[in-house]
Amino acid sequence: MARAICLRLLTMAPKTRAQLAEALRKREVPEEAAQAVLERFSEVGLIDDEAFAAAWVSSRHIGRGLARRALAQELRHRGVEEETVKEAVGRLDPEQEVETARALVARKLAATRGADPKTRTRRLAGMLARKGYSPGLAFRVVREALEAEGLDTDDLPGEFG
Repeated sequence: MARAICLRLLTMAPKTRAQLAEALRKREVPEEAAQAVLERFSEVGLIDDEAFAAAWVSSRHIGRGLARRALAQELRHRGVEEETVKEAVGRLDPEQEVETARALVARKLAATRGADPKTRTRRLAGMLARKGYSPGLAFRVVREALEAEGLDTDDLPGEFG
């Protein structure tokens, strides 16, 4: 039974060992049977938290523009061990993260035109913050984008606060 549950869940989408263990607990599979199946699935490569974390980071960064902090939080929420989380998000190139932040701001910039520069800054930096970018990086990228439009950014905020 434990085996069938895990196989069904894995055919729908990749899962972490912790997610599968939780699913088995909810279905009241005996702990010993659950551990045996999870161990065997790990041995044969059907469960691989390192591969899951690496794929998750790549997919969510490219697809949703999430920064390291948000990606790490999502992995922790899925039960990935801290060392594996650090390794997976550590592979994300810092320059790529900055470029992704710039692309996100560029996409949203037009929607803020017409608002005053402080409001635009707050909205754009807030959008980046919700995706896990640090305040310093968010404000730097927003400031660059607004300056590229020819706006004076001297009186804009430099950090959240």
